[in-house]
Amino acid sequence: MARRRSSRGALVFRIVIGSLAIVYACAAYSWLMLPDVRPLIADPPARTAFMDLRATEARAADRPIREERRWLAFNRIAPTLRRAVLVAEDDAFWDHDGVDYRELRASFEASLEDGTAMRGASTITQQLAKNLYLSPSRNPWRKVVELMLTRRLEAELSKTRILELYLNVVEWGDGLWGAEAAARAYFGQSASSLSASQAALMAGALINPRIYSPASPNRRLVARQRIILGRMSRGVAAPAPPSLPASTDGPSDRSLPVGAPPRAPIPTDPADLLRPPAATDVEREP
Repeated sequence: MARRRSSRGALVFRIVIGSLAIVYACAAYSWLMLPDVRPLIADPPARTAFMDLRATEARAADRPIREERRWLAFNRIAPTLRRAVLVAEDDAFWDHDGVDYRELRASFEASLEDGTAMRGASTITQQLAKNLYLSPSRNPWRKVVELMLTRRLEAELSKTRILELYLNVVEWGDGLWGAEAAARAYFGQSASSLSASQAALMAGALINPRIYSPASPNRRLVARQRIILGRMSRGVAAPAPPSLPASTDGPSDRSLPVGAPPRAPIPTDPADLLRPPAATDVEREP
């Protein structure tokens, strides 16, 4: 009997060690196969994975492919928009190393307490990695690769450049890529001259830009706008230190769905309005 238990324990040990070796090998291979992010130091990306994904979806549905893109240098993007996006998406952006462990821990603890899925805790760097190279898939390994890319982006690029890239490539509506194309489509003006109210609407729409339209905001988006404006006025997510360099302009390259009615009651807790709603209401994964 003792010999049988010993044999079974040895088998379990070999399985565990073998599984760890496979995971390590997969991680090492994924790390070696990561794209080289260094060209992004000076040049904007020609395309992103999300652009290709939307083009594929449009072809599959036999719809025209709409792509509006206009590059705007960091120092020309309205400070109101930069602040609003940080408030709404990643208020610890200037302090963390690509992963907000404080928010991740809070999200994990809240999910344990409530027995629900973890709320969104992705930083701007993580979202940039996903937009540039990955997909909205919830595959766990995709999340691991996203974290690897996040570390590489943070190692090679300045914080200012990461935020500049994010603001210029993120999806901001059907066929709208980046702040400049979105500001012109929604408000008929450049992203360099957005008011605080307009900037808060645009930042609030990032929770799901294919549903929420700053041109026709629904109740939830208006509520998010109020919360973002309140946090902006209190100095949350201050602008980058002036010592951080701003890059120069890169090359330049509408119909939007009317804002759908809220699918759930508007939360009364201001913090809840800045989090993504339930998974059925947004495309962004935790």
